[in-house]
Amino acid sequence: MSWNKIIWQQFGAAIDMLDNALEACPDELWQARLFPDSIPEFAEFWCIAYHCLFWLDFYLSETAENFAPPAPFTLSEFESGRLPERVYTKEELREYLAYGRSKCRTTIEAMTDFMAPQQVRPNWRIESVGELHLYNLRHVQEHAAQLALFLGQNVGTAPGWVGTAKE
Repeated sequence: MSWNKIIWQQFGAAIDMLDNALEACPDELWQARLFPDSIPEFAEFWCIAYHCLFWLDFYLSETAENFAPPAPFTLSEFESGRLPERVYTKEELREYLAYGRSKCRTTIEAMTDFMAPQQVRPNWRIESVGELHLYNLRHVQEHAAQLALFLGQNVGTAPGWVGTAKE
């Protein structure tokens, strides 16, 4: 099995876990706060999911200068302390997730050199394509786990573990 396939199966599994959390979130918890002591809006379920999807998309982009998320999403994540203009719906975020999942799979399958230099933003410490993808995978998994834990604590059930990406 190739490294591309191995990385995709695990990265895709993390994205699938995030999707399962989005799907499982009841409407009444969509704007619920995960972290009581944080700035309220930034700790809401939907906002954490959006943050995760935005950075998934950005880190998969070839350059920072040409990056733009698909409509209706904005570059608000780049502006410290600024939220999107409105709360995104579950359907919108699941569409963004499908977009990011497809972009991720295509990017990883096309990758030829894991050690190729990669600079997503100036003066950043990540220096290779492979490390960037692992960093991105860990970021997705962190937020998927936060959302699943929150659902488990507030709904009584949480989406289960995904061992490998669904086809």
